Amino acid sequence: MSVTAAKGFTAAGIAAGIKENGGADLALVVNNGPNRAAAGVFTANRVKAAPVLWSQQVLKGGRVSAVVLNSGGANACTGAPGFQDTHATAEKAAEVLGDGHSAGEIAVASTGLIGERLPMEAVLGGVGTAAGALSAHGGEKAAIAIKTTDTVHKTAVVESPAGWTVGGMAKGAGMLAPSLATMLVVLTTDADLASPALDEALRSATRTTFERIDSDGCLSTNDTVLLLGSGASGVVPDAAEFAEAVRAVCDDLGRQIVRDAEGASKDIRVEVVGAASEADAEEVGRSIARNNLLKCAVHGEDPNWGRVLSAIGTTSAAFEPDQLNVSINGVQVCRGGAVGEDRDKVDMRFREVRITADLSAGTESAVIWTNDLTADYVHENSAYSS
Repeated sequence: MSVTAAKGFTAAGIAAGIKENGGADLALVVNNGPNRAAAGVFTANRVKAAPVLWSQQVLKGGRVSAVVLNSGGANACTGAPGFQDTHATAEKAAEVLGDGHSAGEIAVASTGLIGERLPMEAVLGGVGTAAGALSAHGGEKAAIAIKTTDTVHKTAVVESPAGWTVGGMAKGAGMLAPSLATMLVVLTTDADLASPALDEALRSATRTTFERIDSDGCLSTNDTVLLLGSGASGVVPDAAEFAEAVRAVCDDLGRQIVRDAEGASKDIRVEVVGAASEADAEEVGRSIARNNLLKCAVHGEDPNWGRVLSAIGTTSAAFEPDQLNVSINGVQVCRGGAVGEDRDKVDMRFREVRITADLSAGTESAVIWTNDLTADYVHENSAYSS
């Protein structure tokens, strides 16, 4: 049930008329309490969409009573009028939701084409329609309504034996090179926790999940991840158990995003081991993941380990070239910076490809997920705006 799996939440997803194709394009998620604790992380892109700027202000208060999300338009690079549109959306939501809701506690998130204003008559009318359709079973429809180039909607749930739940929904298929978040994600929990505890768990989770997806090297203007807490279970969870549940939901959603990346035919798990620091491991992993020549080779099922070493060599990480080792799908094709096992032993017929780079410089590691580069990816992104 996605964001409505946790007690205290209702949601809706409707077709408001934002998308020209008439598909579902507006979602509303409401925290019915008794608590309205919240935390959020946002894009590190210096060019931030109006909804990001608005929601960052809202999160400073540590309370969110509802989230309005739309697909069909990013409301990014739209200037002061775009920010006013976001404000108007929050005000409309507060109006239709009634007592206990104020615009200053309503987050807004948008996704779609950058540089165009939203059709506000459709947006505001849609907010009213969505409010009338709210349901404890509306999580799936909400997840469907935030899709853009996604081929499937994405939801995940973890239920604790202690009696509390973490649920979530996500959209994401392109512009996936996040810093703190990946596209639009709403997580909910009925655990009884204050905003600082939610914030700690969320930042810890996103650091090793959403932040480690690097599908196409493009950082969105709209990335938003929100965690809302209703406290409706009445259970105060063990901090470590709760943090792991949030991480597990984020990891599940992140893997679904990787599998649905635009045009991809391979999911590539890049693991860097033997690094002097975690920062080194992440830098090397991201360099490998962003190497277009390697991504093309993987698409062609060619275990071209030389492109892995080339990518490693562009980083500032600590390593010696003659101590590098690379394995592809378990076959050590590079040993000591030179030829290893016969590359013909590497079987790359299946969807998942695993690349392990050993820097032989320490004990730290990191995993980055990426995809191959395909003609379908180029076609989809060349035709996207139409």
